[in-house]
Amino acid sequence: MKFLFKLSLAFFSLTFAAAAQKKIKLESPRGNIVFNFRMIDKKPFYSIAFKGKTVVDESGLALQIEFENFERGMTLGKPVFRNGLENYELIVGKAKHVESRYKEVILPISESGAPFKKIDIVVRAFDDGLAFRYEYPQQGGWTSYTLLDENTNIKISGDPMVHALFLPNYTTSHEGEYTHARWSALTNDSLMAVPAVFEFPGNAFMAITEAALLDYAGMYLMKHDNRLISKLSPLPGQTSVKVKANLPHHSPWRVFMIADRMGALLESNILTDLNEPTRLKDISWLKPGKTTFPWWNGNVTPDTLNAPGNNFVTQQYYIDFCARNGIEYHSVVEYGLHQWYVDDGVNFQPGPHPDVTKPVPGLNMKDVCDYAKSKGVGVRVWVHWAALYPQLDTAFAIFEQWGLSGMMVDFMDRDDQEMVNIQTEMLEKAARHKLHIQFHGAYKPTGLHRTYPNELTREGTLNYEVNKWEKRITPDHDLDIVFIRMLAGATDYHMGGFRAVPDAEFKVQYTRPLMLGTRCHMLGLYVVFESYLQMVCDYPAAYEGQEGFDFVKRVPTVWHETKVLDGKLREFISIARRKDNDWYVGAITNHSARSIDIKLDFLPEGTYEAEIYSDSNNVATDPNKLDKRIIVVTKKDSIPAKLAPGGGLAVYLKKLPGN
Repeated sequence: MKFLFKLSLAFFSLTFAAAAQKKIKLESPRGNIVFNFRMIDKKPFYSIAFKGKTVVDESGLALQIEFENFERGMTLGKPVFRNGLENYELIVGKAKHVESRYKEVILPISESGAPFKKIDIVVRAFDDGLAFRYEYPQQGGWTSYTLLDENTNIKISGDPMVHALFLPNYTTSHEGEYTHARWSALTNDSLMAVPAVFEFPGNAFMAITEAALLDYAGMYLMKHDNRLISKLSPLPGQTSVKVKANLPHHSPWRVFMIADRMGALLESNILTDLNEPTRLKDISWLKPGKTTFPWWNGNVTPDTLNAPGNNFVTQQYYIDFCARNGIEYHSVVEYGLHQWYVDDGVNFQPGPHPDVTKPVPGLNMKDVCDYAKSKGVGVRVWVHWAALYPQLDTAFAIFEQWGLSGMMVDFMDRDDQEMVNIQTEMLEKAARHKLHIQFHGAYKPTGLHRTYPNELTREGTLNYEVNKWEKRITPDHDLDIVFIRMLAGATDYHMGGFRAVPDAEFKVQYTRPLMLGTRCHMLGLYVVFESYLQMVCDYPAAYEGQEGFDFVKRVPTVWHETKVLDGKLREFISIARRKDNDWYVGAITNHSARSIDIKLDFLPEGTYEAEIYSDSNNVATDPNKLDKRIIVVTKKDSIPAKLAPGGGLAVYLKKLPGN
């Protein structure tokens, strides 16, 4: 086995610098972000600066490819520069109209001797970040490759605070608590998930993640010899091979989101900028929205319901609830710890003979879908991926015949190239049958909702489902998800628990789970969190007649515009999002109480009716209590708010006619 770009990670002395080529420089359109590139001793190196301050010191690029001999070094050809401008619309997203402006350079690198095999490093600089990827162009004498390691090096400058999720191995659902530590204090050779956030002194923030993960292995980071090295999830059954592909081919984009405030990273659309336009020719059937998920509440039904179970009457009960309250979808899930479809497995894992095309006796899915359609409600189902995938084409055709709208696909727990391709195949084939997908037990998003807008959300998050069996999801954890995980995109968080209790009164219960944080914290999350398929997880009687449910019913799940108003890592955040002419504001805090001021200068001219939901004075004993008031405001006004410990705020700003 030979190595492409095989280079030492040791310190390079001045003698190496003397042999270096002239630097190639790429600046972002406004000049705030600068990428420098040069060859040193026939090996490629780069650095990144933000507003004149280095955030990534000179770092080497190292690809390790089986049976290829590049030990004689590489030669840089003539760089190709261009300016890019793309205006596009997102079908689902945190913005509707996006302007993507960037500068690009293609760095052609070839083997120093015959047969002169070529690889391009393509770099794009945006005003809110920078990205590069490896491209393998079509060429004679080289038709395929096997990647053993990517080993992109990232030498972090200085000693920033690091906010990241560390994992034991590559087989993971990406669920866990986040670490917050100085770069110098991080343990070597520990697997770090992306996105990871680096907080530099002087208001400089950088998040590292990836975009457009297709036909490739998912990327992780590992600190080694005082620098980060990219690590890829290996193909199943072995540890050495990460990617197998035919040429032409390319890696995902390695993304550095960079700004002087964290809010700018959350507002950024750089991940969708780096993805291709939608591949779906017809999206008229696609409808984002909110959905029930009765598994979370324990499939609660009233005592008066006749024979609840995996049957029509139980589904009817939840469908009627959706119809009364404008909830777009009902999810058909398990009942009594058994799937809705025939399966001889246990504990949600498929047995040897699962069949997702055959509902359990007593459940006619066509009848359920027909009834839901008559009420203006869509129906979704939960499926285990390993039960679904062997029947994929047949199952999707039958799901369409029944009238299903989509599904949650669960327990994927991998992001190797094989699993990445399985998920892409599911999205493509689901779209042909007018089905949306919610990936659960899955890796982080990479902006693919631009290409496949039928991916409405994905998990990759430790979320409120855990309240059923552990006390781990706190208001502090919610802030970590917002500032770190949500940089990658939509997160399925099992929203909507309406039974908040003081910390001392929390107890684990599988049915009717309890919540930490206030009712207004939950309402604020519906605006703060990005997901195009938000859940309304609790049971109907937990919502109807309850304070704040009117806000849950009203709040959209896709947006025309997003603005982060204020916030601080690990402490609090306030976000404003626009849908048509109306705005919604959400704010949440950690375990500390605080006073915030929502300045309304983001509003256009005109008069708005502000419906404000805030923590009540007695939330210490009853966290579900809230105060609701309605006032008239303009962009010159502000809304002061006191957030209780674990509290929040929600505001609906309705544009008044004639303004």
